[in-house]
Amino acid sequence: MASERNGDGGKERAGENGNGGGVSLELPEIRYTKLFINGAFVDAVSGKTFETRDPRTGDVIASIAEGDKEDVDLAVKAAREAFDHGKWPRMPGSERGRIMMKYADLVEQHAEELTLLESLDAGKPRTVTRVVDIGTSATSLRYFAGAADKIHGETLKMSTQFQGHTLREPMGVAGLIIPWNFPAIMFFCKVAPALAAGCTMVVKPAEQTPLSALYFAHFAKQVRSVT
Repeated sequence: MASERNGDGGKERAGENGNGGGVSLELPEIRYTKLFINGAFVDAVSGKTFETRDPRTGDVIASIAEGDKEDVDLAVKAAREAFDHGKWPRMPGSERGRIMMKYADLVEQHAEELTLLESLDAGKPRTVTRVVDIGTSATSLRYFAGAADKIHGETLKMSTQFQGHTLREPMGVAGLIIPWNFPAIMFFCKVAPALAAGCTMVVKPAEQTPLSALYFAHFAKQVRSVT
């Protein structure tokens, strides 16, 4: 798994209002900057990167691998393979829910680091980010984890002596696009229901705020390794 240190190390940046006063913002270590495909962090096929910047100051936070058509094709192929032949879609809903709860545990255990990361990348006040963005993310994940074993079909009485039956099952590979303004919240608003349903997915974070999504990808790998 590849990672990259933030060149600012343990420095602090000017206050949350960006004018050099007020509360200083501690800089988190930027550890995940590459594409996450088929369970591993990899460079873009082209080797290209782009800069993600602190919106308060315009300073470069990190250089992030820039996905292109070739990378998307690889990600879709891996997700399709995982859906057609992997364990996740065939797993009982109760087991998916159990794993998703462990995923939520990791988010909560690393809440402070995630708060710093999200606040830096999105330009949000730290206190709001901790309570609203990261808190809601863990809550959403737990909500859909609880729904994973409650996806049931129905038996319907028809107009004659026949009965109709419905079956709800995962659809396949979901393509998920995350907006820039609530990256953590919207990540789990889209990823969590797809996971609960048994789908695999390709996630495209906003280029303005990609850092938390990469961290969440790392958590997904951690969860897989301990289950």
